[in-house]
Amino acid sequence: MGGMAPDLHNQLADARQQGAMAQRVFIKVVGFTDEERHALNTVFRLSEQCRTMYQLWTPDAPDPPGMSLLDGLSYEGRLEAEMPLNGDLKILWVGPGSPPQAWRSVERPISWPEIIEAMDSLFVDEPLEFDTGIGAPASEMSLKQALIVCADRDERLYLRARLSLAHLTQADEAESGTQAMELARAKQYDVALVGFGLPDMDGWEVLRELRDGKRPIPHVAVTKTARSLPEHVRAWLGGAEALLDAPPNPARLNAWLKSL
Repeated sequence: MGGMAPDLHNQLADARQQGAMAQRVFIKVVGFTDEERHALNTVFRLSEQCRTMYQLWTPDAPDPPGMSLLDGLSYEGRLEAEMPLNGDLKILWVGPGSPPQAWRSVERPISWPEIIEAMDSLFVDEPLEFDTGIGAPASEMSLKQALIVCADRDERLYLRARLSLAHLTQADEAESGTQAMELARAKQYDVALVGFGLPDMDGWEVLRELRDGKRPIPHVAVTKTARSLPEHVRAWLGGAEALLDAPPNPARLNAWLKSL
């Protein structure tokens, strides 16, 4: 039978070591809008790529919460902060009027990288860069204006969360081509992500309008399922810099954002 091959033995040892180093932290979340909850859930799912994984705490969770994330604009958030049972629980306060017992506070509008950095400072010995390879400086990306055009609400929230993790936090959303045209006429955008399946316009038509309109958007990517070589060619001829899956693979989306 023989012993285990050295390479396989080393791989298993490395896997055991990485598993031992991994940790899951439950976060008690109180308040926030449905859109913010969706974005937060996306951020938590993205943390599954890291050794420190964050998960929404519920009463049936196997472990107690490691901290509370409280919405300062909600009555429930303020009530939660004042509960004596939470005296030893770290509070990350979002919004104005931070109570004295809060461990840390961040202002609105919510910057998800700031939220993650605050949690990492508490739970990660050596914080990792969570934006998974975005090369542009955070200060430069934070000045850019993005437009997300997609009929699917969950996909828009996913794209917003991905952009936010790349420090591109100023993003407007359109769920139709008409709405996208109105936004593009009123503001100069640096980046646009255009999805197909819009209720009123073909995605290629929206792409053409955004690239050739009164305020042309310099960087545009298209998200589309069932992609083929002709679609890649059509996207290129139409002025799209990238043709991505819907929803986009994080690595491919990051590679495109890195090139901006």
